[in-house]
Amino acid sequence: MAISLAERTAQLNAEQSLLVKADKDIEEGWKRIRDQEDRVRELMAGGHDTRQAERLVDLLRQTLVEWERHRVLIEERIEYLRQEVAAG
Repeated sequence: MAISLAERTAQLNAEQSLLVKADKDIEEGWKRIRDQEDRVRELMAGGHDTRQAERLVDLLRQTLVEWERHRVLIEERIEYLRQEVAAG
């Protein structure tokens, strides 16, 4: 069963909204990492054990890598849908 142009257009719009959200989430993720790195430095300066805080920074970075990979998939889907919509 073929998907109508209206449905493809709706999918394209939905994916574009997801891309905007992904960009916002990634930006906020980088801010969280910077904030946590500041906390690690503060803890270090105070002579505290920073192992758990450093682990959190690593986990945040790993999560952000996955978010960025997901963003690429959204971009690829948008390009596909744009071509489908342009083809009519």
